[in-house]
This record gives sequence, C-alpha cells and structure tokens, in this order.
Amino acid sequence: MGMNENVSKPLDRLSSELAGDMDAVNALIRERMASRHAPRIPEVTAHLVEAGGKRLRPMLVLAAARLCGYAGESHLALAAAVEFIHTATLLHDDVVDESRQRRGRPTANLLWDNKSSVLVGDYLFARSFQLMADTDSMQVMRILANASATIAEGEVLQLTAAQDVSTTEDTYIQIVRGKTAALFSAATEAGAVVAGAPQAVQRALFDYGDALGIAFQIVDDLLDYGGATQAIGKNVGDDFRERKLTLPVIKAIAAADADERPFWDRTIGKGQQDEGDLERALDILRRQGALDAARADAIAWAGRAKAALAAAPDHGLRAILSDLADYVVSRLS
Repeated sequence: MGMNENVSKPLDRLSSELAGDMDAVNALIRERMASRHAPRIPEVTAHLVEAGGKRLRPMLVLAAARLCGYAGESHLALAAAVEFIHTATLLHDDVVDESRQRRGRPTANLLWDNKSSVLVGDYLFARSFQLMADTDSMQVMRILANASATIAEGEVLQLTAAQDVSTTEDTYIQIVRGKTAALFSAATEAGAVVAGAPQAVQRALFDYGDALGIAFQIVDDLLDYGGATQAIGKNVGDDFRERKLTLPVIKAIAAADADERPFWDRTIGKGQQDEGDLERALDILRRQGALDAARADAIAWAGRAKAALAAAPDHGLRAILSDLADYVVSRLS
C-alpha cells in the first residue's frame, strides 16, 4: 500500500491528526486498567486492549472536542472512559454470544473463562465511571450514563428479538442504536460538551455519531454475508449460524414468497440448519435484492452523518469526519 493511499484513509488521517492526544489517552488507559490486587484484570484487559482495535470511539471524543476548539485536558479522561465502556461491552458480548474469536484472536472467555470476562467487564465499567467523574462535568456524566443504559437495553432487546422472525426494521435500528450507535453519539456529543460548544453544535455532533454508528453496524452486518474473513476478523455466515436477525435477513423475510418463508422459519426461527443452508440464504438475499437494499440504507445513514456536520465549526477535522462517514460504507465495495 503506497504512502498516499494511507494518507487518504480517513481513519489514518484522524490518527495522525490526534496522535499527541491519543498517546496521552493510551497512557491513561494502561494506567487505569492496572490493578494491584487482581493480576487477572490487567491480563484480560491487555489481551483486548492490545489486540489493536481501531480506537475509533476515543478518537471520536478527541476529534469532537478539538473540532469545537477545546484546549483543556478533560477530553482525555473522557476518551479513556469511552474506550473502557466499549471494552467492557465486548467482554460481556463475547460471553453472551459464546464467541470464540474477536479481532481475529481467541476471545477472553475462551482463553480464561466466562467468570473472568464478566467480572473484568464489571471492573472496566467501574473504571469508566471514575474517569467520567474526573471530568467534573455533570452533563458529561449524564451523557455517558445514558449511553451505558441504552447499550445494556439494546443487548437485552437483541436477546429477545434474536430468533424472532417477525422482527421489524424499526426494532433492528433500535437494537443497533443500543449496540453500536449509542456509544458513537455519546462520544461525539460529550466531546462537544466538554469543549463548551453551543447547544446546536452539541446536537449536530450527537446526530453525526448516531448516523455514523448506524451506518457502521449495517456495514458490519452486510460484511457477515460477503466480507472476506480476513477483512472482518470473524467467519462469513457467523450471524446466520447464530440466528441473528440483521437488516439483510429482515428485508429478505419481508419479501419472502411461500417457498422462502419456511426456509427462514426453519433456519433462523427454529435454528435447524443443514449443510448448504448458508449458501441458500446467500442466494435468496442476493435474489431478493436484500443485500443491495441494506447497502443503500447504510449509504443513506452515512449521508445523514455528513449532513449533520454542516452545523459543526469549520475546522480541518470536519472534513476528515465527513470522509470517515464515506469510508465506513466504502468497506462494502
């Protein structure tokens, strides 16, 4: 990959733009995930934190604060808090989903056990509350506390909607807002709040994070039915095997004929999957245009994210955030 290609990737541009801040955040993360008394904690967190996640959420905090002209230090604690919330939900998620792989590596629950994953996740949530309190901002506390509740709610909603073939697109978006978008929008909104930005700018950055998060998750769900395993760090068809009702499947079920409906009832509703079912599912999704329709939805949400930025201050970071929205959906090409 040539140098120019690297520079053109919005995530890399964001990284280099925020490198100084990000170093400080990473130092803070390492310092706060340590535990004198329970060595299991840094072991488990290091496994996840060093797994080279993109650090997208803390970067969104830093970018929003910088975009709004912030010159203080509180955005660092805020970015670390957001990353801890994210890591805690990943630990809990992998237990709930009984996942064996995360970012192409074995999950913590596989390497240690479920108990460690749950308890270390709890520890990271508690650490994130401490970091929030360090910002001394009641409004920031409120935003992140609300997001944490929305995330938990989304997870529970997904449990009950998981194998229910009557799940609608509205319910799906609600789940996605919980699972993914809530932390994106909390990150961008809180960054603006910490910078003392006007209400309209806080709102714009909330809307940006919300739409970006929804686009991001739809793309993730689409890649599950067609991304290379390397590209997504999990196996193609995992969602189908786990009977997850993601947007492409919801669209295909809505358009299903008398022949296809029983197929979805059996494979997703009852979980009776045979050899060749994944291939048939892919064939139906393609034939129904469900993959294309979901892709169009992702692109529309990315467009909403970009539109929201119009109300944000004119700053070099604004263009990068706008490109980031395009980049999220470019993973589909």
